[in-house]
Amino acid sequence: MRMAKPPSFEEYYEKLIYDLRLTVLHGMGYREQDAQRPFIAVMHGWNEISPGHIHLRPIAEQVKIGVAQGGGTPAEVIVPGICGSVSGGAPSFRYNIPYRDFAAAMAEIMLELGRFDGAVLIPTCDNVVPAYLMAAARVNIPSILLTGGYMRPGCYAGQALTIQDTQRAHGRYLKGDITEQDVDNIVRHACGGPGACPEMGTANTMCSVGEVLGMSFPGNATIPADSPVLSHLAKTVGERAVELVRDGTRPSDIMTEKAFHNAMKLVLAVGGSTNAVIHLPAMAKELDIELPLDLWDKLSRETPFICSIRPNNPAYTMVDLERAGGIPAVIKEMGELLDLDLRTVTGGTLEQNVAQAQVFDRKVIRPLKDPFSREGAIAVLKGNLAPEGAIVKQSAVSGSMLCRTGPAKVFDSEEAAIEGLQSGQIEHGDVVVVRYEGPKGSPGAREVFNLAHFVAASGLDADVSVITDGRFSGTNKGGAVGHICPEAMEGGPIALLRDGDLITIDVDNRRLDVNLTEEELTNRARDWVAPEPRAKKGVLAAYARLVSSLSTGATVF
Repeated sequence: MRMAKPPSFEEYYEKLIYDLRLTVLHGMGYREQDAQRPFIAVMHGWNEISPGHIHLRPIAEQVKIGVAQGGGTPAEVIVPGICGSVSGGAPSFRYNIPYRDFAAAMAEIMLELGRFDGAVLIPTCDNVVPAYLMAAARVNIPSILLTGGYMRPGCYAGQALTIQDTQRAHGRYLKGDITEQDVDNIVRHACGGPGACPEMGTANTMCSVGEVLGMSFPGNATIPADSPVLSHLAKTVGERAVELVRDGTRPSDIMTEKAFHNAMKLVLAVGGSTNAVIHLPAMAKELDIELPLDLWDKLSRETPFICSIRPNNPAYTMVDLERAGGIPAVIKEMGELLDLDLRTVTGGTLEQNVAQAQVFDRKVIRPLKDPFSREGAIAVLKGNLAPEGAIVKQSAVSGSMLCRTGPAKVFDSEEAAIEGLQSGQIEHGDVVVVRYEGPKGSPGAREVFNLAHFVAASGLDADVSVITDGRFSGTNKGGAVGHICPEAMEGGPIALLRDGDLITIDVDNRRLDVNLTEEELTNRARDWVAPEPRAKKGVLAAYARLVSSLSTGATVF
């Protein structure tokens, strides 16, 4: 009697791995036929402390239905999404940017350990969208992004409200312009429900980026979070995820260098958040693509600013952008500036995705030949105060503030600067310097958003600038220059500034300088001593040790 040929080691080992996995799946209620279908992660950020993610479990259920209808097996995975504003700008806000890289790592771990064939990724807010996309690029299994929609604006006294109105209300109250009752009413009404804050802050900037990159379906970014349209799209996305697995289409096939250039141009055209300047390079790095600051500035000079809602234009919110045609209309209007023949998750090209798009309101989306501004929203400044670069959202800066010189008022934290504002230390014409708020110094590069809003609400934004080695919120406007590199904690020139030093901000000529000679800066550098780290253990301490400069994406992996 002849014995059957024994399996090779490779065959035996593969069978062992399969059976171990199947054993675990059986224990959770999966059948063997379920395990043999395309196994799709339905990864979302649901939790009960983030308005951008609190509504996502029902959306994930609709995606799971779509996956099953498409012939796949869905498995729900939660990598909690955050809302930085829940911290109120307190010191805990420093966890906001570190979250991005550590959440990307957790998403990577879950996708790899689960041996998924594909994924639907459902984030909404600022750092969550780039975290999920970084993981998608790193793991490189067929994936679709489904962003969670925008929040309905709040309303008080007949005015549309967003969260920035709460910050500015406090500034107006301190100035004596409104009552405490007014502040309380604005606090209660400013957030109108779940979703991304309804302005072109960081969240909606990154959701819009998902569309132009080709990783999400057209129109996704301008769907209200509470709209049934989002549930309808969720089913379609679930079905399409299974098709992507069968087609073998991966994120690296879609998020190409040309696609990232498209994304940069869109950010510039819509007055997007300055935080995109760190998120896009961090995402591109996962695919070995570089997006240097000089490229941002080159594209900004070539890309008109054609779409204006808050914070660039206080009259309009995401509701108006949706009504005007949404991001598909912006992409179609940009036409000749973009590479439109690129692949997307829909199976069609970017051009095919926006073929039916129309602009319905020229007050919100201007023609390419008649823009709000001939240059894009963001400018990169360099000079002896920012040798590696600094960022300003020029679309939100008044004409009188584009070129100015003023004396420095130097503070070593945002809290110290706010106290200085309240006590009258900051005067008309000053350049307020907030340092040691960079990735290593803060640590975590928190957004200096409360100070900037207080300055605006105090009526000083017409001639007071704020510059920092930290970041600004996507909702900020006025003379705010951030991302100054090298940062103070690394001994950058911003660490050497003293009260009264004359600082020149010249946006048109892309300069940020202090009126000191090279010799004077060198002499001051000899006397500079780095302060003690603010974080000695935990996530923030690890982040400070590992993080790169804001000029290269502030990444840790």
